[in-house]
Amino acid sequence: MGQPAGVAGEAAAAGRAVIDRAKVAELAAERLDWRFKALPPAAWGLTVSQYLATEPTLDQFATPLLTLDAGALAHNLRTMADWCARAGVALAPHGKTTMAPALWQAQLDAGAYGITLANLPQLRVARAFGVREVLLANTLLDPAGLAWLAKELAADPAFRFSSWVDSVAAVRLMDQALRAAGVAAGRPVEVLVELGGPAGRTGVRDLATALDVARAVAAAPMLRLAGVGGYEGALAHDATPRGLAAVETYLLRLVELHDALRGEGLFAAGERVLVSAGGSAYFDQVARVLAPLGAQPDTTVVLRSGAYLAHDDGFYRGVSPLVRGAGDEPLRAALHGWARVLSRPESGLALLDGGKRDFPYDDGLPEPQLVRDGRALKGVVTALNDQHAFLRDSDAEVGEVVRLGLSHPCTAFDKWTLIPVLDDTSAHRPKVVDLVRTFF
Repeated sequence: MGQPAGVAGEAAAAGRAVIDRAKVAELAAERLDWRFKALPPAAWGLTVSQYLATEPTLDQFATPLLTLDAGALAHNLRTMADWCARAGVALAPHGKTTMAPALWQAQLDAGAYGITLANLPQLRVARAFGVREVLLANTLLDPAGLAWLAKELAADPAFRFSSWVDSVAAVRLMDQALRAAGVAAGRPVEVLVELGGPAGRTGVRDLATALDVARAVAAAPMLRLAGVGGYEGALAHDATPRGLAAVETYLLRLVELHDALRGEGLFAAGERVLVSAGGSAYFDQVARVLAPLGAQPDTTVVLRSGAYLAHDDGFYRGVSPLVRGAGDEPLRAALHGWARVLSRPESGLALLDGGKRDFPYDDGLPEPQLVRDGRALKGVVTALNDQHAFLRDSDAEVGEVVRLGLSHPCTAFDKWTLIPVLDDTSAHRPKVVDLVRTFF
């Protein structure tokens, strides 16, 4: 597999040094007990590796349950890595989607050059597992957090970190906090000017303000201007012509901002420059518009897609470029819910034992797919309570276990601290081949 040039290629070549593989491997020695919901009591007292050696199967687990499909995960890893290599862009997948160091390691092994995160607690998890290339897609203003970060940078020369700023006030506060912590100016914190858009989230709204922010960074001894970034997904929520046009307009403005900063000489000669955008919905447009910037000296275009790994049977199934035709192979849904029919209290209604505490619901309700024995299932989930799903117009019987397609991985993983990985979720009796630990 080919790798993007520049920073991404160097990090991919380093491969195993980007994360502490020994720390990740230690997760297999964790003792299992009642803390991990749906885990059968037969596993309690065993380590993860000891329990997996018993060759457990899905039917031994309680419901509700969230699972991953091993084949789909492997397919999605390979498909996205190959696509990025062909497009000439680097990938720093958003780690907040899974908060699972073992999955981060798989993404890094597949060619990702680093991990994106969203806040200080997530950054601390990454550092606990030795992640050495981090892009924080947010602004870090917490003084204690900045002091801790500066110590991490000083203690580990191989640790590379970048974050966003979108105001002169943020620049001033970051610089002051780093000074107050007594940090030497020898290794400034890298920051990217964040570009936003109308009715979007954070980010500078106009070029003039962005230039003011960049100049303030250039004048701050504790900071170094390292590029531009932003999130186009905040400006559209579908793949309609209107949504795609909004994304296109935003990306062209990001190019304009990069060119303006470079034209003013605000990037230090010989230092890396990052240009970053790209969630999991519009990364084809991001690559097409931004990838040419990677031809400039020391410049790397970085996608931050995170949901591609698990994909889904909802929102991303409808908008992902690798479903819409941007690649030869579509992504596959690796994420499923399992719930048992508890009651059929009236005609046309079945109640399942999984609800809002177990499955995502913010971007679409779960989709009934089949009964655990492989029989196709009719019906539709019309509502979720905290612990129940309302399944209507279904032939599912009391006691049967239903497989559910889910929408939006980012609000699925956070509900589970230990997620079984199945060899094949469509098999008559799926085997559990791994257990993925999350840290939210």
